[in-house]
Formats: sequence, C-alpha cells, structure tokens
Amino acid sequence: MSRNSKLISENLREEIAKELGVYEQVKKDGGSWGSVSSKDCGNIVSKAIEIANRAVENK
Repeated sequence: MSRNSKLISENLREEIAKELGVYEQVKKDGGSWGSVSSKDCGNIVSKAIEIANRAVENK
C-alpha cells in the first residue's frame, strides 16, 4: 500500500473532527491538518476504528 492512499475518507475525517471539536482549527488554517496535534489525530483514528468495528458487527 502506498503512503498516499487514503484509509479514511475526507468526509469521515471531517465529521469526526467536528464531533471532537477539532475541525474549527483545520478550517481556520485553510483546510490544513498540519496544526492538529498528534493527540487529536490519534483520537480521530480511534473514533474511525470504532465506527468501522461497529459497521462490521452490524453486518
């Protein structure tokens, strides 16, 4: 898998960031995720994994 492949869609990442209160920072920085802390990025990934696990369980 290449480094540039997207594992989380942009829409899902934005939805989770909004839910966690991080998206305002991204919006303020013109859409750049560079200023989002590694802790917040980790929380976004954790939430995405949680959503994926629920989707698999519901199949």
